[in-house]
Amino acid sequence: MKKLVAYITATYPDANFTIDLSAKLAESGVDFLELGIPFSDPVADGPVIEAANLKALQNGFKLDNLFQISKEIAPTVDTLWMGYFNPFYHKGLDTFINEATTSGLKGFIIPDLPYEEAAAYKPQIEAANLSLIDFIAPTDSPERIKQIVSDAKLFIYMVAYAGITGSGKSEDLSPVIQSVKEHTDTPLFIGFGVNETNAKEKAKDVDGVIVGSEFIKVLLDDTLNYSQKIERVAQKAKNIKEQINS
Repeated sequence: MKKLVAYITATYPDANFTIDLSAKLAESGVDFLELGIPFSDPVADGPVIEAANLKALQNGFKLDNLFQISKEIAPTVDTLWMGYFNPFYHKGLDTFINEATTSGLKGFIIPDLPYEEAAAYKPQIEAANLSLIDFIAPTDSPERIKQIVSDAKLFIYMVAYAGITGSGKSEDLSPVIQSVKEHTDTPLFIGFGVNETNAKEKAKDVDGVIVGSEFIKVLLDDTLNYSQKIERVAQKAKNIKEQINS
């Protein structure tokens, strides 16, 4: 069965909402939750996720909030923290590892930490039974793909196109997918621009999809109350999970 990874911004619109939504997403068939760490300059994210990041920061987000809610969330769904390297560096990787293991997290997704630089931190992370998710892009050569996937754990994040999340571009990924599959059995999930309309097609040759902006648009809709937002996101997740496995 193909997997669904859901991204949501931690503590937006508030901490209790994130906890409730996470539990509902687990019920709706989400296999992994990307709990996004609000950051002021999310370079890989488009305007939708960037807006949620900024709103969470304006609401007073602190890393301690992330650590607290993760203790509630991780027991209900396999959870990873998705964030830029700056908070990991300034707070200290040791702190993140300790908090992650205490909460029962599966690992980290750090999009601005290239494979070569990640090599300095991966052993420490994996020694704590956590995974640091590797990225593959359409611009990567077969040689680089082989190098990146050789020791990939949990799953591999394939970026669907060069650019930012949510822009919905389309590229022929067949050569990249084939190259990955030649060198590893680690599941390959595709992200960037995946939504209810295209999820089935995007998932065709991979093991799962990663969906973010599609969900965050609902969280940003101020015409909906908390319950309506949770129900609508959960229904989208359920629909996507059904589509990619139909």
